[in-house]
Amino acid sequence: MKTYALVFLGGGIGAVLRYWLSGAIPRYWGSSFPYGILTVNILGCFLIGIVMTVFENRFLINPSLRMFIAIGIIGGFTTFSTFSYETLAMLHDSEFLKAGLYVTSSVLFGLGATYIGSIIGKIF
Repeated sequence: MKTYALVFLGGGIGAVLRYWLSGAIPRYWGSSFPYGILTVNILGCFLIGIVMTVFENRFLINPSLRMFIAIGIIGGFTTFSTFSYETLAMLHDSEFLKAGLYVTSSVLFGLGATYIGSIIGKIF
């Protein structure tokens, strides 16, 4: 139960950070392109790359702290970072077909599900 509470708390922190940053960026760069979310996704990928590498290769930390930071805060900030990290892990393990399938299916099925959801949403 403690782990769920830590992920919950970290996720809230990450979501608030995402909301703030994705709103702040367009004030400087404009709103003609989704610069805010793009920045969040790139920053989240950068952060999970650092955090997971340090936690796995440099020193071991308490698993609860790792979940709080990686799954909670960074995961709440952007799930794109997890997607990128998992894909990179597959590529690192030379699972190229698996990585390609994961990327392709995530993008295509994700867009398809969003499209179908938007159609269903118009019915209600």
